[in-house]
Amino acid sequence: MLIPSIDLQGGKIVQLVQGERLAVETSDIESWIAKFSSYSKVQLIDLDAAKGAGSNDAIVARICGALPCRVGGGIRSIERARVILGVGATKVILGSSLFMGNSVNVDFAQNLSAQIGPERLIAAVDGKGGKVVVNGWRTSLDITPVEAIRMLEPFFSEFLYTHVDLEGLMKGTDMDAIGALRAATSRALTAAGGITTRQEIDELEGMNVDAVVGMAGYTGKLRI
Repeated sequence: MLIPSIDLQGGKIVQLVQGERLAVETSDIESWIAKFSSYSKVQLIDLDAAKGAGSNDAIVARICGALPCRVGGGIRSIERARVILGVGATKVILGSSLFMGNSVNVDFAQNLSAQIGPERLIAAVDGKGGKVVVNGWRTSLDITPVEAIRMLEPFFSEFLYTHVDLEGLMKGTDMDAIGALRAATSRALTAAGGITTRQEIDELEGMNVDAVVGMAGYTGKLRI
């Protein structure tokens, strides 16, 4: 399944290369809501909240009211997860808060799962250079995505893996890395990072992996 993505920064929809360089920016939120209206899943990330630089809560609520959104970015507590679910998110995505030091914060993951329910939780495990990266992809941990997913599996119904090495480059993704994660968990798995062609989406579908598409959709390289 193709899942289109909406990234928010400074009150606008953006696409960044490698999480840093601005490549696409638009204030025309309604047109993209209309374009994504036929999709059963949309990924919505508040980049400002993720970076601790404010939030786009009003826009998140507006989009969640129109589209079936799984929402991430700056969700670091049970209370915040409840707020985002309360504005209409179908699921919440947590990333950096699931890690402490160089390992999984098992106590937090377990408590979160008990309070919210695993069926409404997605764990974001992002990889760069074969290691998990957190804090906006700026901090590398001494743990692999496969190791992290195996430790988090009891507490989440789904995993989101972003292959940061190829994020935003439109050069394709790393099927071997995604395949290793698919083999590591029986939970639902969604992949992101460099996915550019229908062929890649079909190949991932054959692996029972959903595909998040951002840059390729906004630039017109892949028809949404």
